[in-house]
Amino acid sequence: QVQLVESGGGLVQPGGSLRLSCSASGYTLDDFAIGWFRQAPGKKREGVSCITSSGDITLYADSVKGRFTISRDNAKNTVYLQMNSLKPEDTAVYYCAAGWVCGLNAEYNFWGQGTQVTVSS
Repeated sequence: QVQLVESGGGLVQPGGSLRLSCSASGYTLDDFAIGWFRQAPGKKREGVSCITSSGDITLYADSVKGRFTISRDNAKNTVYLQMNSLKPEDTAVYYCAAGWVCGLNAEYNFWGQGTQVTVSS
């Protein structure tokens, strides 16, 4: 069983930045595509970004394109989501997930517990 742990969430002012991390214990993430998702209160979960196992392909939701960057460091067994120019509408619980296909609507096999991101002045 792959256990994913997200970290790096918090409270930030509009226009600020955060970097989320997704790591795994007891299992290497090398074989997996990793996706980042978010869910705001009262809203459906939405795909934010994903990256293939090799890191050669990345996808972004239109709402974050140009502001968020996904990357992975397989040596550290960690995937990152750099979030810049944050807006109040980015407020949500952010989840990382591991699967076989990188896609914002793809099925993912393993999920983390989530980390809260709040953008507010």
